[in-house]
Amino acid sequence: MNFKNILLIAFVSSLLFLACKKKTQNPVTDHPVPYVPLDMTIYPNDPLYFKIQAIGGWMYVNGGINGLIVYRKSQQEFVALERTSSYLPDNPSAKAKVMSDNFTLRDTISDSRWQIYDGTVTNGPATWALRAYGTTYDGNALRIRN
Repeated sequence: MNFKNILLIAFVSSLLFLACKKKTQNPVTDHPVPYVPLDMTIYPNDPLYFKIQAIGGWMYVNGGINGLIVYRKSQQEFVALERTSSYLPDNPSAKAKVMSDNFTLRDTISDSRWQIYDGTVTNGPATWALRAYGTTYDGNALRIRN
């Protein structure tokens, strides 16, 4: 082989190497917080849940691994987030807590922060959103499940 052929092979090989895409992460199966089955129903109109009767209201609810944060986005839409930190999922003390602005969630151990609106990271070291559970609301019952 001559020098030009070697250069051509090296150039094509480097292009192929650069063109290979990094494997995309699956938010369900690759998430650092373990998957746990969840299927529960709460009734936001019940006085026990008065904190989520108004839009923008939130409360801690038992369920999941270390509990949930349930947030009312609109009259018909709720968000349910796992409190287990996506940065330190093996540390039960690393729970997301709602800060005084009622919008930011913070893991007091790693100082990672997420939005209550959808669980996305706003400040690292966490790079993963909080695990979110599906919600359906019929005007009476709020079903939270995965």
